Amino acid sequence: MDTSEIIKKVRRIEIKTKGLSNHLFAGEYHTTFKGRGMSFSEVREYQYGDDIRSIDWNVTARFNTPYIKMFEEERELTVMMLIDVSQSDYFGTKVQFKNEMMTEIAAVLSFSAIHNDDKVGVIFFSDKIEKYIPPKKGKQHILRIIRELIDFKPESSGTDIAVALRYFNNIAKKRAITFLMSDFIADNYEKALSIASRKHDLVGIHIYDKREEELPAVGLLRVKDAESKEVMWIDTSNKKSRELYKNGFSDKLNFMQKAFIKSGADLISIRTDQSYTTALINFFKNRGKRG
Repeated sequence: MDTSEIIKKVRRIEIKTKGLSNHLFAGEYHTTFKGRGMSFSEVREYQYGDDIRSIDWNVTARFNTPYIKMFEEERELTVMMLIDVSQSDYFGTKVQFKNEMMTEIAAVLSFSAIHNDDKVGVIFFSDKIEKYIPPKKGKQHILRIIRELIDFKPESSGTDIAVALRYFNNIAKKRAITFLMSDFIADNYEKALSIASRKHDLVGIHIYDKREEELPAVGLLRVKDAESKEVMWIDTSNKKSRELYKNGFSDKLNFMQKAFIKSGADLISIRTDQSYTTALINFFKNRGKRG
């Protein structure tokens, strides 16, 4: 894809997702991810009814009269997006490819974040860390992220979610709002997910295609694993073959759901022929009600 094509595509995504963010998600995002931390503001003299646990004993001793510490809510947040760029995401049979939907969702979340004056950072991963873009504010930074998502060429084709989570756990010193976007075809990431969920406010966004869920009965079908490059033939007219395929997807789905439940992290599943707008709005509203 040449530069002019990339610029046009970035502009189309910006227009679509910025509009969605401004009109649909900005308020919901603010409610859902309001500042969780408290930062020191000032001290003032103790007044009747104040919590004695807030007394600043150093200042109290200096002035020989009780003073308390005042805190205010930290409004500025850091949003980190861990985005799967492995070869299995370059797949789709209906409305769009999985990686295209991830790009749009990442753009919506990013514009919502900067509307709230938050920083946004990204980690691209396959079965290794492909690229890290540190958190920053501003529209130009978001447009850079979108450009990278459109034109990024990963060095590796596999998927290792644990690698991405471990890297993130090591570099992120402060609590962050974290979106982990993947088709979650990998496994063995439960431990890293639990650690990340304890340290951060983590939300998994599972993107999948209808044909990964089940196959139609169309006779002999040649399929190729995008990551391992293995080629095989499946007789889709055979009911047992279709059931085995479907069960394989169900096993991955069950593993993912149990891992997220155990970790305490939130999870959204969106199919490529479904509206991610509806899915995100419902998530924001439900999450906002939980406080």
